[in-house]
Amino acid sequence: MSANGPECFERTADGIRLFVRLTPKSSADRVDGVADQGDGSLRLKVRVRAVPEDGKANAALGVLLAKTFGVAKSDVTLVTGATNRSKALVIAGDPDRLAEIAASLSRS
Repeated sequence: MSANGPECFERTADGIRLFVRLTPKSSADRVDGVADQGDGSLRLKVRVRAVPEDGKANAALGVLLAKTFGVAKSDVTLVTGATNRSKALVIAGDPDRLAEIAASLSRS
């Protein structure tokens, strides 16, 4: 949580943990703002064109987030939610830079 309220991410020692609500089979790959989960938690809304079969949507999510945050695909790791729309991912890199990007996505 920030001074301004809840966020869709947490800083870690070596990056951020990002909380996502994924919508597969969308018309475009894009980050689409923030969703309130109704329990006070927030998730970054992400849409991908890939189907939710054989990890294709999760792979597309990793590629999109790597591009969005300017990191290598190998720096984006899915930690929870492999078969669920609600996911948590760790993005490795400079925590301050990554948190700034995540905060700007939260405001858009």
